[in-house]
Amino acid sequence: MLILKLLVLLTLANGTPVIARNIFAERFAWPLDVGIKYFDGQPLFGSSKTVRGVVLSVLVTGAGGALMGLGWKVGVVIGTLSMAGDLFSSFLKRRMKLPPSSRALGLDQVPESLFPLLACQGMLALSVTEVVTVVAIFFVGDVVFSPLFYKWKIRKRPY
Repeated sequence: MLILKLLVLLTLANGTPVIARNIFAERFAWPLDVGIKYFDGQPLFGSSKTVRGVVLSVLVTGAGGALMGLGWKVGVVIGTLSMAGDLFSSFLKRRMKLPPSSRALGLDQVPESLFPLLACQGMLALSVTEVVTVVAIFFVGDVVFSPLFYKWKIRKRPY
């Protein structure tokens, strides 16, 4: 049951910015990197990483943690570290000169699921096997469901 709850929280953390974009369009979509370029001339994160997405992700995931009996603190940690993993991925993708919202299999799924699970490992007494299991299921779920979310017009791209 804990694995299912963690998967739901990871889905909330990573899905909230996508849903927020669909609801709010460009309203409140301030780029998190405020347009700063890194030493390589590329954006730090890119325009698709917004303050709105990060803030809403943390708030929604915190509420989800509370509603599922894991506590709001666990939800906030998962939301925060999932967004940190997503920003880490975006930072690396910009260094590889990949455009915002481009696909990098593994890099798009692993940090945003692994970082929060490692941070919660002690709080939730997660074993290494449970962490690996959740990351693997999250990875497969993202690969399988993203094309469906695109087909249903939830996502802008099929990945």
